[in-house]
Amino acid sequence: MILTTATQQVELAKTKYQLEPGCQHPLGATPNSEGVNFAIFSEHATSVELLLFENHDDLEPTQIIQLNPRINKTFHFWHVYVRGLKPCTYYAYRVSGPQDIQAGHHFDRNKVLLDPYAKGNTNVLWSRVDALGTKDNIATSMRSVVVDISDYDWEGDRPLNRPMSETIVYELHVAGFTKSPSSGCQHCGTFSGIVEKIPYLKELGITAVELMPIFDFDEKNIFREVDGKPLRDYWGYNPHSYFAPEGSYCTSPEIGSQIREFRDLVKALHKAGIEVILDVVFNHTDEGNHDGPTINFKGLDNSIYYHLVPFNKYYYMDYSGCGNTVNCNHPMVEKLIVDCLEFWVKEMHVDGFRFDEGSILARGQDGVPLIHPPVIWHIETSEILADTKIIAEAWDAAGLYQIGYFPGYRWAEWNGRYRDDIRRFVKGDSGLAGSAAWRIAGSADLYQASGHLPINSVNFITCHDGFTLNDLVSYNNKHNEANGEGNRDGINDNLSWNCGIEGETEDREIDALRRQQIKNFAAILLLSQGVPMIVAGDEVRRTQQGNNNAYCQDSDISWFDWSLVEKNADIFRFFKLAIEFRKCYCQSALRRSQFFSGDVNERGLADMSWHGTKLFNPGWYDPHSRVLALTLGGFEGEADIHIMFNMYWDALEFETPSIQGRNWYKVIDTAEPSPMDIMESGKEILVSGNVCPVKERSVVVLISK
Repeated sequence: MILTTATQQVELAKTKYQLEPGCQHPLGATPNSEGVNFAIFSEHATSVELLLFENHDDLEPTQIIQLNPRINKTFHFWHVYVRGLKPCTYYAYRVSGPQDIQAGHHFDRNKVLLDPYAKGNTNVLWSRVDALGTKDNIATSMRSVVVDISDYDWEGDRPLNRPMSETIVYELHVAGFTKSPSSGCQHCGTFSGIVEKIPYLKELGITAVELMPIFDFDEKNIFREVDGKPLRDYWGYNPHSYFAPEGSYCTSPEIGSQIREFRDLVKALHKAGIEVILDVVFNHTDEGNHDGPTINFKGLDNSIYYHLVPFNKYYYMDYSGCGNTVNCNHPMVEKLIVDCLEFWVKEMHVDGFRFDEGSILARGQDGVPLIHPPVIWHIETSEILADTKIIAEAWDAAGLYQIGYFPGYRWAEWNGRYRDDIRRFVKGDSGLAGSAAWRIAGSADLYQASGHLPINSVNFITCHDGFTLNDLVSYNNKHNEANGEGNRDGINDNLSWNCGIEGETEDREIDALRRQQIKNFAAILLLSQGVPMIVAGDEVRRTQQGNNNAYCQDSDISWFDWSLVEKNADIFRFFKLAIEFRKCYCQSALRRSQFFSGDVNERGLADMSWHGTKLFNPGWYDPHSRVLALTLGGFEGEADIHIMFNMYWDALEFETPSIQGRNWYKVIDTAEPSPMDIMESGKEILVSGNVCPVKERSVVVLISK
């Protein structure tokens, strides 16, 4: 029987632990040697109860603590110190307040709430349905856990602080990376699974992993069933707790191991020289719209945390496209976001963040974009975050598109213009010489006038959202039938080309062309100014069978198939050596911190010169052009680089510049089969004469010696 009467609550309050007023800061549950301090914020709450549970699956609390507003409240902070309480205790809240839905208040004492600052949660008993309506959900609620974050041996670890210009990002899904039985991991689909695959990441050569959302989300949430199979929230872009690692990515979440297991991952990656970037979602939460569940923010102070419809605050403004929008520039929400980021850097040693739908952080409390959004500038100027990489997805679902003018100085941006222009160029669209040149040179047309730099551009061909690289060259159309939405979800214009046949094929010529196109994309990405980002599996031709919106596919559609590493060893080798080439050759040419200035080296070559098939004739205004070439002059003893892109369907001859005292040597030729497609250092091939043949739909790279 669940204890609910006032008499029973009084009896419980007398037992177990001694209570003291406590402190309003820090927010969350903070243990020390004598007990635990609890603090939460709610401006409009009229009463707060703290529920303590001895075990993670207890149906009823062992103690209910009624906070006295005269003793346990400072301004709008509710707090209590529980002497004698130890870490690994489970807890939650009940909060009461005004019953005025039209004013945006969703207070309901029947709903058991998580602590927004909790460092871990358990969902063993969780029923999402019971978090709806007005039913008391004590027996099926999630609970937070008290975690002692001071009890960990970092062994001297710190964030790596690698320069942005030297960064190569590898986007991966924590579970999907090792969940397939083909991974051979002991702990498939977990943080520990990634640790087991660190040797693979080191061999590939990437410098940072960008983890798709690892903040706690409801992985049990079933969107629908298709052919009797439940489709759940797989991607995790619906967080409910920003300080707690996702429990399903841990081996022992029921004992509050989330913080330790994530730290183990970070420490292991850092030992391998690999940074950790988190994909963070501050634009919306898993509580959804007015029909969504009450988990924490909605029940603590709904009108503070969310953008509400001005004329009827029962409803939510949906700039995110996900049901609600976080009110990021309210002072207390701003504090929550910055506290969160500083926690992940200080206590978890994270190296950077990518902000999903980051433009929502630019919206004021009235939803209108601000010139100087407080939360964005607070992140920009935080001393704790000063060396942290910050990357924005510079748009939102309500039409705010800020590529090239996202607020702040050092914010990098996912460059969607790069993705679109390079996709069109490689698939053979005409008249794109100028657009491709802008993107390859660091998108100065987008960033230079505002004082930004090439490192403000994160370049990518693919990301989690859309086709994989293999599917980009294998499908003209999306194939999302497995999602159960009638193939209506996902974007329709993928700028893809199937090379002649839709989907998988046994045709060797088609397959060879697809491999060549994949190498073209990889070469261009890794030869461009800015910060390259690769999606996990693209280096071995991972396929989603044409699904370009696999948000609900916790299956072979999304999982990394490790058998592909051997099957497509030639593609892996190309990526590996192209990454090595970017690292080893010409820092002044391929990894610039500034835009090109026209400086000339001792051999008379400018830092960048553009050509077509003829030298210094790039064909900027030729509507039929499908070619481009450039020369990158090396300085201080570095090699010069000459690159030729032929996206035409016939072979062409390109003129090459003469260089006094040096010869050209071929490093890359994507039209050649492995291993001649990319040469190891020291094995480059001498190129004679002033003309170089470039086969159809291929990229050739020369270096000077």
